[in-house]
Amino acid sequence: MNDFINNMSTLMFQKKGQSRAINQENPTGEKGKGGMAASHLGPGRKGSPCMRGVKPGETRVLAEIEGCGVIQHIWITVADRTDSDYFVLRDLVLRMYWDDEEEPSVESPLGDFFCCGFGRDCIVNSMLVVVNPARGFNSYFPMPFRKKARITIENQHEAELGAFFYQIDYTLYEELPEDIAYFHAQWRREKITELRKDYTILDGVKGKGHYVGTYMALATLERYWWGEGELKIYLDGDEQYPTICGTGTEDYFGGSWSFASVENGVTVEHTYNTPFMGYPYFSREDNTVFNQYHMNDKPTERGFYRWHIMDPVLFDEDIKVTIQQIGVCHKGLFERQDDVSSVAYWYQSEPHNPFPKLPPKEERWPR
Repeated sequence: MNDFINNMSTLMFQKKGQSRAINQENPTGEKGKGGMAASHLGPGRKGSPCMRGVKPGETRVLAEIEGCGVIQHIWITVADRTDSDYFVLRDLVLRMYWDDEEEPSVESPLGDFFCCGFGRDCIVNSMLVVVNPARGFNSYFPMPFRKKARITIENQHEAELGAFFYQIDYTLYEELPEDIAYFHAQWRREKITELRKDYTILDGVKGKGHYVGTYMALATLERYWWGEGELKIYLDGDEQYPTICGTGTEDYFGGSWSFASVENGVTVEHTYNTPFMGYPYFSREDNTVFNQYHMNDKPTERGFYRWHIMDPVLFDEDIKVTIQQIGVCHKGLFERQDDVSSVAYWYQSEPHNPFPKLPPKEERWPR
């Protein structure tokens, strides 16, 4: 078992397996085949550090791994943002396929997968996702496969990608334990949530598995406090009422009392990053050229993550995850309508049900 577990307690144990990495310096991950491309400095001197020329509408394969193994780390970065490519993090679509799948087990805009919604990057410091300056996207979700792993990026942006850097670190094994489940992640959005109807983070999942995380990007479209909505998890046949029901949105993401404190008579909302939960992004204004004449028209944007590492939510047959849109004002609780995007992360046995069709890029753009 120590061969498949990497943490502080297992560092001292010898492990079986073969370490590999895929990037543009070694696109196949083959042993002894890294850094062979030549530059003006000579052979093997940083000859191919990144992928270039990904045209609009083109899909590139980042990794195609044959055999049995576990992806342990993914690092990606794209050229730093300018006003002309503001939406690029929502226009690039990340997909992952395990074994002989034709339908992806992971499908998400690139930024949202790494807890950076709204087409903007932010600093994220957590156990599973880390985003470092500037646009250094890292994932530590373990991603097992028994026959094959394929990871792709599709450029749905209007312009060609000038530079796309990535590295996928993995270990090959002779076999994996029978009870290992496959990694999944799915993006959803409602540009305006339906009044008195809970927003759906995840639905349509069939099989045995465990829910491990939520990322939510919220653009508030109404006044007053927005975070009274309760997260609900329906398990194994639950219909009208869920088995698990939280107490409020900021409660689910590990905060309390509106994430706020009073400083010099002014209420101040605080962001934070912790290993298992965080509120890394808050923005009240848009400084891009798209909004330079209407600075006060942009809704407040917030991004949150919650990892169920120590408290995975187990299901045997099916799972559905929703969150209410409820606020509070001087008159009490009220039903809200906001702009909500999310990524659900979970593990399950295969095969999985196909995901809903990903909306076109225009429907993914932030307001």
